[in-house]
Amino acid sequence: MDGDAKFFPRPFSPLFLLLTFTLMLLLSMFAVACSTKVIKRDSRGVKLPAPMNDLPAMRKKLALLTFFNEGQYGGDDLGIIATEELRAELGRSQEFIVDTEDANVFGPSKEVYSGGGWKLTLLSKKARLSGINLVVFGRVVFARIREKMDEVGFVRETKSYAESKVEVKIFDVASNKEVYSEVLDGYANDTSYKFYLEKAEDKEEYKQELLRYVVKVAIRKSIPKVVEISSRMSWTGRVAKIIGSKIYVNAGRKSGLQIGDVLKVVTEGHEVFDPENGGIIGTTQGEVKGTLEIIDYFGPDGAVSLLHSGGAVSEGDFVQLY
Repeated sequence: MDGDAKFFPRPFSPLFLLLTFTLMLLLSMFAVACSTKVIKRDSRGVKLPAPMNDLPAMRKKLALLTFFNEGQYGGDDLGIIATEELRAELGRSQEFIVDTEDANVFGPSKEVYSGGGWKLTLLSKKARLSGINLVVFGRVVFARIREKMDEVGFVRETKSYAESKVEVKIFDVASNKEVYSEVLDGYANDTSYKFYLEKAEDKEEYKQELLRYVVKVAIRKSIPKVVEISSRMSWTGRVAKIIGSKIYVNAGRKSGLQIGDVLKVVTEGHEVFDPENGGIIGTTQGEVKGTLEIIDYFGPDGAVSLLHSGGAVSEGDFVQLY
């Protein structure tokens, strides 16, 4: 017993106190490690991005009008492909709220082109009432395929070269003017071996898929520019309803508003026209009427606020981040 006792320190001896302190230190380190946020990694050890619980500061509401194909090849299908590819890419950017119903305010892109842009100007007020910040529209200028074929033997080597040009335009509803227009190129080449007795419909489907691909390539080139231009614009919302002391805004959690955010209430600006040709130059900044503080959310994307300063706030007034 005495032999075993010498391996265990006596209570309150220096050795006992040192061991106790060391044990407590190890336990505290273990507790901190357990409470630390776990960093998830993939099979290669690369750190995975953190879940996006918080949306970007403010997401602008965007109306995407259906593109159309004015080229000789590819048919209406290419306009639909361009629209859906742009919708998907804008969604991935996490910068916008794209609502297909809002596009009904303007109709398809083809109507805007045929109207020379006047349709956008006339309907911009309706877009403001809907809370739309930007309207994106455009067209497939052309898409075509060139083929080079080796005619020797039963197996032919076919080289296909496809190209497209897609025009993308952005209309800023707040300033009431077009702020971006660019024609983007899409290229691709494909080499395939085809039997000379292949069915005609298989060959046509192959060509159509290649045309769809080069249209998508062109559309993807527009995304960085769309995001860049949008970031330079001010987000604008509207006062949707006033009930008692509560003021309801047509943007909320989905748009990026946070509880406690302060918004300034501004009047609608005045349209300025060119004295020579009568065309609209833009819209002036409205006057500040007061400020609102966000206190709660309602509906899919709405917020409840209280008057923070100023007064005479009316339904339909514009709101912007203070």
